[in-house]
Formats: sequence, structure tokens, C-alpha cells
Amino acid sequence: MSTQPIRIVIAGVSGWVGKALVAAIQATDDLTLVGAVSRNAAGRDAGEVAGLGSIGVPVHATIGEALAAPSDVVIDYTKPDAVKHHALAALAKGRHVVVGTSGLTAEDYDKIDIAARQAGKGVLAAGNFSITATLLRRFALEAAKYVPDVEIIDYASAKKPDTPSGTGRELAELMAQVRLAGTAKPVDQLGGARETRGAALGEPIPVQVHSVRMPSFVLSCEAIFGAPDERLVIRHDAGSSAAPYVAGTLLAARKVSGFVGVRRGLDHVLD
Repeated sequence: MSTQPIRIVIAGVSGWVGKALVAAIQATDDLTLVGAVSRNAAGRDAGEVAGLGSIGVPVHATIGEALAAPSDVVIDYTKPDAVKHHALAALAKGRHVVVGTSGLTAEDYDKIDIAARQAGKGVLAAGNFSITATLLRRFALEAAKYVPDVEIIDYASAKKPDTPSGTGRELAELMAQVRLAGTAKPVDQLGGARETRGAALGEPIPVQVHSVRMPSFVLSCEAIFGAPDERLVIRHDAGSSAAPYVAGTLLAARKVSGFVGVRRGLDHVLD
């Protein structure tokens, strides 16, 4: 018995990852692109935007227009100031959601989770859908259970608008839930420029996160663990193509209908 392909809408189709996703979806048998959103490319064909030629999928200016036609999953690779609205709109229309956009806070995801449970739909969100970035998170969370002192350094290009990256923020918020209290002097007890100690993210035991923004970086994230006379560094570095994120995003689109509510991190469906 044949099954119908999963119908996908991509928000942010004219972006770096969005274009790569169009080509990847066109190469599959179990996924089909039925809608796209991009203010800059509205009125064009999604295939043309991705450099493939016409595929008969229109690009809309708003998520509301794209949701007017039937679909199953909305994949969002837009901007932090848009993705929350997109996710809530998609859930209200009975769609599952995959969030690849960084910049949302834990409070944002709490609100999205409430909406997802009310709608009976799944939301899979990741600051980074790369397989190796997912492994960074898995290994760092394990290490945080045993080494109390940990900080995160997040690197990205000079033009990245949000700090920290979604990868760094997500890692900090998750490690804060499992780590033990560190030995570093509390920031409120320091003199000098306290801002140099970074931002404390997550609860109940926050993790210090430092963001570097300069040319030559695409996206890197490292968790540094320190113990007496020894140190462990777990680091992920991304290259200049969108390829590392495509496979993980499509896996998320295939799996997001299997649960209800928000799950953060590709590792929830990786196994």
C-alpha cells in the first residue's frame, strides 16, 4: 500500500537553508513541497528561487497565505522576530512545525508548547539540525552531570543578528537543568567589567555563555569543562554550505507527527 507524501511548507524559502531544502525535498519520494513563504521572493516560483527552474509552487508573502492550501508540516528558517508568530499560526491551522530558526527563548517555547498541546500537534525545534551539532549536545549534557564547572563559547559571522546562537542558547538551557554548582566566583561578587563574564542562561543553575562575532566564522560552538589539573573541550564547527542542516531538517519533518507538544533537539528523534 502506497502512502501519500508529507506535504511541506517552507517559511524562509529564499534563505541559505531554505533554498537547499527545496532541492532536497524535490529529490525525495516521501516529501512534497506545496507552499513557501518569503517576503523578498513573493510572487515567484519556489523552484526558481532555489535555482532549479519552475516546480509549480508559489512563494507567498505571509504564512497565512501559505496555510490557505492543505499541508502537513511547516518548516521555519526565517528570523527570530517572525518564527514564533509562524509557529503559532501553523498550529492554529492544524499543522506540525519544525523550527530551524535560532533566537527563541525558553519562554517562547513554553507558549508554543501550550499551543501545540491544545492543537494536538508536534513541534520539533533545534538551534542546529546538524548531526554533529546534535552529538555535541548529547556528549556535553553527559559531561555536565560529572564536571560542575562548564562554560560555552559560541562563534558566528560578524553579521549574525542574534546572540547567542540557537545552538549555544539551547545547549546552555539544557545543561542548566542537569549540571552541578560550579566553583567560579559568582558574577555579582566580581569587580571590574562584569559583562566580560558573558550571560548566565538557563535554570536552575545557569551556564555562562560568551558570543564571538567576526569574519571567517560560520557557526561554531564549544562547551568547556574544567576540573583540577584537567580540562575537556567539546566543539562543533560548521562549514560554509547548508548541507549539514538539510538531512536533519528532513528527518525532523518525517518524525514530527509522532508526538504532541514541543521537543527541542534532533536527538529526540535521532535514535
